[in-house]
This record gives sequence, structure tokens and C-alpha cells, in this order.
Amino acid sequence: MAGFLSKLLTLGEGKQLKRYEDTVQRINGLEPGMQELSDAELMALTAAFMERQENGESLESLLPEAFAAVREAGVRTLGMRHFDVQLIGGMALNDGQIAEMKTGEGKTLVSTLAGYLNALTGENVHIVTVNDYLAKRDSEWMGRIYKFLGMDVGLIQNGMKPDQKIPAYRAAVTYGTNSEFGFDYLRDNMVTKAASRVQRGHHFAIVDEVDSILIDEARTPLIISGAGTQAAETYNKFARVMPGLTRDVDYDMDEAKKTINATESGLEKIEAMLGIDDLYADPSGQLANHLQQALKAQFLFHRDVDYVVVDGEVKIVDEFTGRIMEGRRYSEGLHQALEAKEHVLVREENQTLATITLQNYFRLYEKLSGMTGTAMTEDAEFRQIYNLPVMAIPPNRPVVRKDEDDLIYRNIDAKFNAVADEVAARNAVGQPCLIGTVSIESSERLSRLLDKRGIKHETLNAKNHEREAHIIAQAGRVGAVTIATNMAGRGTDILLGGNPEVMAEDVLRARGFDPELPEGVEAEEGKPPAPTAEDRESALAEAKAVTDDENARVIKAGGLAVIGTERHESRRIDNQLRGRSGRQGDPGVTQFYLSLEDDLMRLFGGNRMDSIGRMMEKTDLSEDTPIQAGMVSKAIESAQRQVESMHFAARKNVLEYDDVMNLQRVAIYEERNAILDGKDLTDRIPEIIRDAAEGVVAENCPEKVPSDDWDSKAVELWVANMCGRTDFEVAALDHDDDPDEVLEGIVEFLQGVYDEKTEMLGAEAMKNLEAQVMLRIIDTKWMAHLQEMDYLKAGIGLRAFGQRDPLVEYKNEAYSAFESLTVSMYEDFLRTLLRLQIAVKEVPEERNPLDGKVSYSSPEATLTDNSTTAQRTQAAAAQAKGMPAAPPKAAPTGKAKTVEKDKDDPFANVGRNDPCPCGSGKKYKKCHGANL
Repeated sequence: MAGFLSKLLTLGEGKQLKRYEDTVQRINGLEPGMQELSDAELMALTAAFMERQENGESLESLLPEAFAAVREAGVRTLGMRHFDVQLIGGMALNDGQIAEMKTGEGKTLVSTLAGYLNALTGENVHIVTVNDYLAKRDSEWMGRIYKFLGMDVGLIQNGMKPDQKIPAYRAAVTYGTNSEFGFDYLRDNMVTKAASRVQRGHHFAIVDEVDSILIDEARTPLIISGAGTQAAETYNKFARVMPGLTRDVDYDMDEAKKTINATESGLEKIEAMLGIDDLYADPSGQLANHLQQALKAQFLFHRDVDYVVVDGEVKIVDEFTGRIMEGRRYSEGLHQALEAKEHVLVREENQTLATITLQNYFRLYEKLSGMTGTAMTEDAEFRQIYNLPVMAIPPNRPVVRKDEDDLIYRNIDAKFNAVADEVAARNAVGQPCLIGTVSIESSERLSRLLDKRGIKHETLNAKNHEREAHIIAQAGRVGAVTIATNMAGRGTDILLGGNPEVMAEDVLRARGFDPELPEGVEAEEGKPPAPTAEDRESALAEAKAVTDDENARVIKAGGLAVIGTERHESRRIDNQLRGRSGRQGDPGVTQFYLSLEDDLMRLFGGNRMDSIGRMMEKTDLSEDTPIQAGMVSKAIESAQRQVESMHFAARKNVLEYDDVMNLQRVAIYEERNAILDGKDLTDRIPEIIRDAAEGVVAENCPEKVPSDDWDSKAVELWVANMCGRTDFEVAALDHDDDPDEVLEGIVEFLQGVYDEKTEMLGAEAMKNLEAQVMLRIIDTKWMAHLQEMDYLKAGIGLRAFGQRDPLVEYKNEAYSAFESLTVSMYEDFLRTLLRLQIAVKEVPEERNPLDGKVSYSSPEATLTDNSTTAQRTQAAAAQAKGMPAAPPKAAPTGKAKTVEKDKDDPFANVGRNDPCPCGSGKKYKKCHGANL
């Protein structure tokens, strides 16, 4: 059904393509005029375009001239002229679409067209890449075009300090990874000063490898965590009993759906081994969670497939790219369970401080677009989740690659032996081979087989990702054999014969230079020097001579051979692997080798795979004899569609729950940013006081009930708790049994306390204090709310057993919890302000050298309080007043004073940590010196 709808929605593509082609002709007509301009005149166009845009001219009307300017800049800076189809891709991006372009069609260059055009508004343009290497490479490479046209380019990298990120985000165009952009958004909503925010809004984003970022990574939300509780021993205890469990006896497991549960007998066995009477009697539910995570870690998650252990640390492997996901940890205790299983240090559990899904982060942008070689199979999801239609851009040259039918073997051993034999045959004639595997385990298995055959090769996986780009860039050389886990190396072009630029860097290193060092920059002592421009030209010429020769030899051998060792769960990932061969009309071939024991076949193949297996047995086919049949291909595609549907449902489920939180997150962040931007809370104080007082009066002083039956004591205790004073009495009010009079009395009393604080501290300092206090309370409450929602979401699925929709239940409870949060937030804010005490802060002013007397003065006040919340805000209060923070210790209130201490006084020259002269046995600072 989704495919039919997708086709229905794309019926108008022909008209759109015709419109784009007409615009291409206009751009081509402007090219001669652009070529006649000097470099300075070409750069001056940017300011002219910006002025026209400010005067009301639309980007659409500027597009032909802007694109023509970028094309000319590309020729002058990079020696690269945008093809007509690349201009069409740029128009699709500008219209907020996904441009599906084949591998090697130059998507990186396409982004400069829409990036430049949209930066003319002065708003930010974010170019989003899948890793830091590509962000850095593209910012430097494509940045030359922007800089030539007078625009600055920023780069965001993992680990950068905020003061480095601020100018990067202020640039016209900013390059970075999806996770870093998302985390910066979350961090910006945790700062306590407006100047600490690094981003400047979300205007336009171009997402490179959009399917990888918006589809593959969308199941994992971005989470900023803080240290939580430590329960290492509990995780270790559960991990120790797991190896003794037997499948289908002690636990039931569904590998396809990644679910696992202990059986009744298994539960009794686990409880006996742990020495626990009833695991589910734990009121916190933590023991039950420990059991669930330990089962998953032991039986569902596998080393060198789902994660690796590096230097005593468990690191997650991205199932779609094969890369290590640095800094990422599984949530809800799963990561700790894996650490316990692998006998490495079990690190602290984390508390969520801020979180957002990638779907909701990218929906923040006013205009979103993307590029990839494979998106059409996910067109329905892109439209439904992101309102992003996919447009297939025709290739610059026809694809002549040959895609062979799949070869299916009975078992995995036969399949891998066949792959090794095939590679050996192709390697013998100099044909380069790129072999795709689905796990590190598979890549290392194949590597061992190639070693036995004496075939030199490179293995690229999460354990060897540092040299990723370099290895992939040379995967097209004569006789090159490269094993790549999933799509490792994606984003780097494979040129037949090798990449001359990358090879030139190797030549320079061999000559004793550091190609990373810019010309004219002094190298550190003992380090290789920077090459000159002449050195670089010479190295590039030498490299081109080699790659040109090898290019001809590789084409003669049949181009790049891509060999898949297993079908992926998504057709799109298979298409990505195929797409590495046959770029820009190059020859090439692709072949997938499968076995009936592959996970996809075993878990999702169903009856068709069973019948194929029986057929292979009946015909007495030897293990090393494959079959090729259309029925098999259809069965595989059916299995892939089933998995794709399952993953879509999982991503949609994550999004549906996060959509509930997103409304709350937006409300909280808007309030927070308003305060940072100077929102005055002072005017709201009377309203907050009245709202808080109304609740306590309504509860304890009901209407039409005699005052003798009121709970006046509860009201007085509430008032005392709110402001720290006990001089308010309901009986002292002239209320005549009218609750409204009691309300007015409370409001007047609390307003008076607030006015006293304001008078003592000063209106401006009080205003700053209010902002800091409110920010702290918002953050504290929001973190607690996130934790509460995590617990709610973890168990909400059980409501389905009671015939109730878990999502509806979650929405209702999340709404109630948020309502409670907002009410308590303002009440806590008021309580903190009213309980703060203005305390004397005495500091040494000077020592008189003649009489030895020390003069102490306190021209400024500090703030103290007995309440926990107020103690947390004390440093902020001092900062608001421009003072150093003081410890939260009781001190006499009053105006500034000066006291003198005589040198003959026994207390005069006592150190703070010395015993008090009074003989109490306490330190001076804890005794008579406490108030000083």
C-alpha cells in the first residue's frame, strides 16, 4: 500500500523535472557573462544578491543568477563545473526535497548551490554529514567556493569548546554531524547565560546521506546524561548466573523481534542462584529490570557484531555503517549489563538531563532537504515523518554496471569459500574487489580465508575505522581487495585506478613532508616540514601518472566488482553497496552470495526458504553448488520488506512517544529561552503568589464552612514553609469566615516579605536573582520529569494486557505529570525567593601597619537559606549581584557595618582552622569565627 501511495505522490515529478530543465537552460545562458567577470566582480555579486533579497526579491527569482555564480566559482576554485543534472539536484534541495542521485554523481558539489542561495538571507545554513571526517573534508573542500564568493564557513567537531563553536555557528554556512548539531541544541537549552548559547536558530539544513541519518539512526534518541546511581555489584551478580540458563527451558527468545523473557521455571532457578525469594517483590522494579537487561546482554547482543570491547570499554557498533558510535551508551542499564557480561569496569548508570529524537530535532528546521543515492524505497516514511518528498535525479551518464542474480548456498561455510574463490579469480586478472559484510565477525572470517589463499587485502570495520577514507579511496586500484563492514567508507568516492589526490599525500609522506601542514606553517621540532606548492604539484603529477595507467587496466579487467556476502535487512543498504560500482558510466559488476543459514533467511524467510532448503536436499546438490532462481529473489525481497516494515514501526513508535514529550520540551525550552533573553519575572510575582495561595486556601478553608472547622494550622504552616517566618496567623486576620479575606491576607503578607527582600537587595539584583533561581528550578524539575517519563515508558506496554492503548495511557499520564510539574515549579520558585535571607558578608579591607588592627567591612550582601533548593541557587544569587559566592551559613541580617578587632584580643590572630581560644575543642571557623 505504501508503495502505491508513493507512486501516486510522485506522478507530478515529470512536470517538475521539465520545469527544472527550463531553469537549467536559463542558467546555462548566463554562463558566458559569468566567465567574463573578474574574481572581484564575481565576489561582489554576493552583496548585490543580498541587497536584492532584503529589498523583497525572492530566492526563486535569484536562483538562476546565484547558481550560475556558484558554478563559475566551482570552476575557478576547484576546477569542477556543475553538470546540468547537478543544477537540477540543487533546485530539488532548495525546494525542500530529497535529491536521490547515484553514487559518484557529485552530491557534495550539489550542496553548494542550495547552500549559497539560502545563505543570502543572512539566516543559518547547516550542512549535515555522517561523521567528523566528512564534515572537515567538505568544509575545507567546498568551503573554497563559499569563501571565493565572500561567505564564511564554519565547522563543528566533536570535542570543540563552546567558544570555538560560537563563531562556527555565526558563519553563513556551517558543516557538522547530525549528533553534534542535535547535542548542541540540547546543551543550548541547559545554559544559564544567553551568551553561552552557540546555535542561532534552525533555518535551512541539507542532510548528506539523508537515509543514513534520518532513517537508520532515527531509532536512537540523542541523550545528554549525568552521573546517577552505582549498582555495579548487582549487574555482576546477574551476569554470573546467565551462562547457566538454557534456551526454551529457562527463557524464551524471539531473535527477529529482539525480545526475551524468563520462563516460570527459569525465574525460580535465577532467584535460587541469586538468593532472592521473590525478584518481582522489589517495589522499585529495579531487580526485574536488572534481570531483563542481563538476559538481553547475554543472549541477544553479541560481541564483534552489536558491540566491541576496546581497551576495557564496551563500545556500540552502528549496525548500518559498521562504525563505532563513540560516546554512545545503551540506556536503561543495558550497557552496564554488557560491561558485567564482558568482565570490564561497570560504569555508573546515568540520569537523563536532556533528550530529543533525531526526527524531532530535524523537524525544528524551517526548511529541510537531503541527498543520497538510495531513498526511493523509504519515500513513504520520508513524506510521513519529515514531509520530505524524494526526487530521483537522472544520472549524468547512463549506468552500465551489471547486477548479477543472487547465488544461494546451503550453508555459511560453503558461501564464504565460494566468495574467497571468486575474489581469487578476479584478483588474478587485476580486477579490484569491494566485499561487503554485515558484521565484524564476518569480515574477520573472510579475511582469514583470503590470507590462506595468499591474497593481499585491507579489512575495514569498527576496529579499523581511523584509515577508513584512505582505504576506500584506493579501493579501485589494480588488484585491490577491500573488505568493508556494511557501508563503512560511505561518502568517499571510489575512482577506478585510484584517487590521485590521496595518492599524492602518500607520495609527499614518502618524500619526508607532512601533507596535513599548510604551506608556510612552521613544523614542530623533529616533525616533517610542510610541502611547498611546487612539491604538491610534483607529487600530484606523479600520482596521476600511476592512476591514469591503472584506470585503463581496471576498465579492461571489467571495472570494480562489488561482492555482497549477505543481504541486509533493508533493500536500501543493498542498493548502497551495489552503487559503489558503476559511477559516472564506469563498467562494473555486483554479485550477492547468500546461504540458507543467513540471519535474514533464517529469521524472516518463512516457508519459502524452508521449501528451497528441502528442494536442495532432494536434488542432492553438493554444498558448494549454488542455485539461482527468481523465486529465491522474491522470497528475499519479501523478507526485507517485512524487516523494513518492522523497523519503520519501531521508529514511528519512538517518535509517537517523543512527540508527547516534544510538546512539553518546546514549552519548557521556550520559557527558559525567554528568561535568558531578559523576560522580567518581577511582574509575575503577584500572580504567582495569588495562584499558590488560592490552592492552600481552597483546600483548608472551604467556602460556607465556619472558620472553627477550618484547618488554620495547615495554612499557617504552609505560609511559614513558603517564607521561613512564623509571624502569620489566620486568627489575626479580620476574615469574618470569608476564605477570600484569608486569601487576601496571605497575598498581602507574602508580597510584603518579597518587597522587603527586594528593598534590601536592590531591584536590579533581585531581577537577576529571579532569573537564575527560575532557571535552576526549571532544570531540576525537568530532569526529574524526564526520569519519571522514562520509568513510565518502560512499563507502559503492560497496559495492553488490560485492553488499554499504551500510547493513549502514556499521553494522559504525561499530561498530568507535566501539569503537576508546572504548578510545583512556580511554587518552588516563590518559596526559594521568599526564604532567601540577606546575610552579611564580611571581608578584610585593610591592616593598619601602625596599630596592627584589621578592619572588616561588608559593603555587599550575600544570600543564605536553610532550604535545599535555595542552597543550590546561592552561587547564582551572588553572581547576579556581582559578588563572590558565600557558603549557605546562617548570618545576622542588617545593613553594612564595620568592626574592629584589637591585636591583643585572643581571637585577633587565630587562623580559621586553628583550635578556638575559648577551649571548646572546635576549630575557630566552626566556633567563635563562624559568623566572620
